[in-house]
Amino acid sequence: MIDRSFSEERSAEVVADSFDSTPDPRLRTLLQSLVRHLHAFIKEVELTEAEWAAAINFLTATGQISDEVRQEFILLSDVLGVSMLVETINHRAGEATESTVLGPFHVVSSPERALGADIALDGKGEPCLVTGRVHDLAGQPVPAATIDVWQANDDGFYDVQQPGLQPERNLRGLFTADDDGAFWFRTIVPRYYPIPQDGPVGDLLRASGRHPFRPAHIHFLVTAPDFRSVTTHLFVADSAYIDSDAVFGVKQSLVRMFPTVDDPVTADKFGVTNPYRTVDFTIVLAPGALI
Repeated sequence: MIDRSFSEERSAEVVADSFDSTPDPRLRTLLQSLVRHLHAFIKEVELTEAEWAAAINFLTATGQISDEVRQEFILLSDVLGVSMLVETINHRAGEATESTVLGPFHVVSSPERALGADIALDGKGEPCLVTGRVHDLAGQPVPAATIDVWQANDDGFYDVQQPGLQPERNLRGLFTADDDGAFWFRTIVPRYYPIPQDGPVGDLLRASGRHPFRPAHIHFLVTAPDFRSVTTHLFVADSAYIDSDAVFGVKQSLVRMFPTVDDPVTADKFGVTNPYRTVDFTIVLAPGALI
């Protein structure tokens, strides 16, 4: 007779075996591996009852503060590096543009805007011209690719964090690349900012002596039929915290300078005040299903 009694030594084996009849093989693999790793962690640190209760209270509070605008579990995943690891494993780039975290603030749809539109609606910040091109691995343009962009304002807040204070859909835009795969829009130079600190994740960072800041960046989500979509960032090279992003999102291939340009002809063409800050971002998509 098989001994299925629970003991400290056999705990992981007994619990993992209880999932042997899970119909979905992938779910069975996930559950059994989770049990083995979780039990190994508990044994390694010899978790106390008080610590386990504190962990449950922490997760409960994480759920309670989450709503349709704020997702504290995503924030928790971000600061633990889990979001970046899952993203990196599932989007191994090869020669395509590298991906990074979606972040917790892509919670509303970006308004469709014409190429060249200004997404900075609150009049704050240093004006910036963003140009770019979407092409495939062979360097051929991807016409009509959609480029969804969003960023925080000059005070370090996203529009959904300040309803009534920022204009609705401030610093968000959904653009469609032209026949050459080109896109351009006006915005502001992004700045570094702290992730929300008024919840359990903020408590965790303070308890561990970690700072809450993200380096300056613009979010991009680029999609096109017959290509793998990419969720990525454009980082400002000389930003504070570029080497210590609180959510581990920085990849060197995504870091750019945002130089000041003195070019009145180009400024007039794009509707920006001369001199102006600018950045160019070439986005390379890999073939595959639109995901």
